[in-house]
Amino acid sequence: MENSSSGVAETAETQVTGVGAGDAGVSAGARDAGVDVPHAAGESAAEAPARKPARRRNRRGEGAKLREEIVDAATAILDEEGDERLVTLRSVARRIGIAAPSIYPHFPDQPSIMMAVVRREFEALAGQLREARDREVDPRERLVAICLAYLEVARAHPGRYRTMFGGLWMPDLDTGSITAEELMSLGNEPLEVLVVALEACVEAGQATSDDLFADAVALWMGLHGLAHQRSVTRAFPWPDDIELRIIGALAHLTGTGDGTGSAAPQPVTPQPVTPESAGPQPVTPESAGP
Repeated sequence: MENSSSGVAETAETQVTGVGAGDAGVSAGARDAGVDVPHAAGESAAEAPARKPARRRNRRGEGAKLREEIVDAATAILDEEGDERLVTLRSVARRIGIAAPSIYPHFPDQPSIMMAVVRREFEALAGQLREARDREVDPRERLVAICLAYLEVARAHPGRYRTMFGGLWMPDLDTGSITAEELMSLGNEPLEVLVVALEACVEAGQATSDDLFADAVALWMGLHGLAHQRSVTRAFPWPDDIELRIIGALAHLTGTGDGTGSAAPQPVTPQPVTPESAGPQPVTPESAGP
């Protein structure tokens, strides 16, 4: 999907491993390496963020648990701050009470942590779209439910959504640990849910799409545009049925039944032209009067 790597979803963000401007004189590398710096230059000890109590070491074989905790912590920081640049090795380590070097056996750098966050969110998105789909039986209603579920994810988790689709997370493929293949895989699963749902509408005679992939991408772009505009526009008189208009038009839905039919383009039947409907008539001597 947009800005998320593939022709499906290309996410991006510049890698930020440093800390805020208030940390002048303190090496960002030292901070992310886990060196204990009591407080930043110009910051009192009372103002320095409190470190979480040291975390109990996992037992042998529980490394996967720490990996999940790292991803959970990064996601929580993203939810609270709404800015993926604040997800650093140091901030994640502080959140779960470990030294930053303890992260390296699981993630080589900050972009790899963000990749794990984004990948998990795409998997969750696909799951939510399937759940919405499976609550309906009619193909058109299933497609509409999928689209509305997508918009709800964007509304409920704006920080995660911007990281997935907003073009803010941009790993450097030349210097970081992320590969182009990994980026290309993001978003395929949710888009596949949309393609299959649209195909079912076509097979049921409820849509006239002749290019499922292209129309599914167009539909996603329409939904993404609405989600984005709603997140950045504070006041706008959105039509009450704007979602259904977008879905109906871009999915080429036909007929009625769930409210989307009126949103889909309807064929216009040519009407015969009669003297009464043709507009002003030419003036003749008989009609001109004296």
